[in-house]
Amino acid sequence: MDDKLKITVMLGGPGAEREVSLRSGAAVAAALRSCGHSVFELDPRPRAWRLPPGTDVVFLALHGAYGEDGAVQAELEDMGVPYTGCDAQASRIGFDKVLTKQRCLAAGVPTARFTVVTAAGSPWPRGWNPPVVLKPVRQGSSVGLQFVERVADWPGALAESLRHGAEVLVEERIQGRECTVGILDGVALPLVEVRPKSGIYDYRTKYTEGASEYLCPAPFDAATAQRIAQAGLAAFQAIGGRDYGRVDVMVKATGDPVVLEVNTLPGMTETSLLPMAAAAAGLGFAELCERMVALALRRRVGPLSLGRASASSAEAA
Repeated sequence: MDDKLKITVMLGGPGAEREVSLRSGAAVAAALRSCGHSVFELDPRPRAWRLPPGTDVVFLALHGAYGEDGAVQAELEDMGVPYTGCDAQASRIGFDKVLTKQRCLAAGVPTARFTVVTAAGSPWPRGWNPPVVLKPVRQGSSVGLQFVERVADWPGALAESLRHGAEVLVEERIQGRECTVGILDGVALPLVEVRPKSGIYDYRTKYTEGASEYLCPAPFDAATAQRIAQAGLAAFQAIGGRDYGRVDVMVKATGDPVVLEVNTLPGMTETSLLPMAAAAAGLGFAELCERMVALALRRRVGPLSLGRASASSAEAA
């Protein structure tokens, strides 16, 4: 990208994944500065924030609530400011695990059997056998994730998952290999296989150095890798995704992929899974960040109105 831009990186925010977002945003900001761009870091906490006048584009490095749920995207759309990643509608769907599954089912994308529970005293679901996985319907980054191996563990696990949201997804636990499909501009990047040393890829394992092994490109045969990539792309398309994202997939012993969820603003540290996949495709971290900015700028229809671009979200509301 030859033009030097004024880029605002939004990071941190009010969600449960604030610390991860701060790391993503700092890495992105450093990468974009290394390319010669003027970069301002904006933490939208509290929600009364202003974009610096002259902002050409916003790079969203937010995760979780107010980052991936479509809220900040809708505000930026109202301001007329181009931003990276999925639009407000796709973000809202992707952040909601039930809506995502419904879109996958409608599109014929394989996903795990599920039901939804909303009360801490709910009994074990009729007709189900352990093991199951519990996930808050609207959280990311494995926040509130619980694995239930025995019916006796159900009450405590459900109570813990409900601490992170009013609705909990109960999902059949798929046995197999866990991998992720990075997507950039409509193309699936090399697959990353995740091998947690504890056998469980939860929040602690995800963010503890050395707790997991990552293989990229993942060691699948060509036909299986193609099926996995196609399932990931189909899931991303089913929610209306654009530009880039990451789809988490379990792969059964038969080689059949089962989509778990779609991440519309995946982690962006230099060791995160999407940058890892991009690196395997020959795209360095700074180049990846610039590519994401370029995709957003395709939607810019003209010079930004500085008055609107610098408006406070609170004032706009």
